[in-house]
Amino acid sequence: MTKNVVLNTDFPDLQLVKRGKVRDIYDLEQRLLLVATDRLSAFDVVLPEGIPSKGKVLTAISAFWFSYVKSIVENHIVTTDVNAFPDACQKYKEILADRTMLVKKASPLEVECIVRGYISGSAWKEYKRDGTVCAIKLPGGLKESERLPEPIFTPSTKAEKGHDVNISFDQAVSIVGADIARKIKDLSLAIYNKAVDYALSKGIIIADTKFEFGIIDGEPILIDEVLTPDSSRFWPLKGYAAGRAQESFDKQIVRDYLLTLDWNQDYPGPKLPGEIIAKTALRYKEILEILTC
Repeated sequence: MTKNVVLNTDFPDLQLVKRGKVRDIYDLEQRLLLVATDRLSAFDVVLPEGIPSKGKVLTAISAFWFSYVKSIVENHIVTTDVNAFPDACQKYKEILADRTMLVKKASPLEVECIVRGYISGSAWKEYKRDGTVCAIKLPGGLKESERLPEPIFTPSTKAEKGHDVNISFDQAVSIVGADIARKIKDLSLAIYNKAVDYALSKGIIIADTKFEFGIIDGEPILIDEVLTPDSSRFWPLKGYAAGRAQESFDKQIVRDYLLTLDWNQDYPGPKLPGEIIAKTALRYKEILEILTC
């Protein structure tokens, strides 16, 4: 294991309810404790090695964005201050500090809310093949990484293991109901547009991102993480040009490396070279500084 990497947590006095791809979740009766580990997933596969301090970066960026978009939608954060966590957590504060959110309990929706403002990654592959993105017909002649005429909402299923599957809006309606589907679509687009304007002022393009929502008192709130390098594609505005892949401040370094391997994008994931781990850790820290300073 790389030095100072937290791959798993084990707190005997706390009730572990779930290990996600990145987060370990503990039940504190009235609240949940979301611990962002340094695990890294790529192509929906958790890789054997983590990225140093990644969980701390994810928590700091999420806390910033949750606050920034609170005028649009409520979120689940109670506090990120480990000293304000319940007494049962205090003996573990050294590990919990800076990588943990104490959050409200919400009922998670079984749909991931993806917003795409630029055409890249799997969307570009589909567009080249079919002229669509998640079955949404787009204008002809678009180039790789080109900005779309307007952002599009492309939901997907939420897979605990294996690969998420892109679905249509009508399919999302069948999962969460028409009213909630409409609300989370509108909220996702509003959050994305506000974040895009802010990020551009910092010299960053948010090409696409993923949001998750939960329900409290019948209304959707923003949960999980938001606008992090794990859930978004961040490109530097300087040097951006449509027609090619872009430099990125996210885990694209890892994706690009994995695509050079003879790997079927299923478990077990391959080990990463030290150079790739170091470059990725630096990218995560850089985007935190750019967006929040």
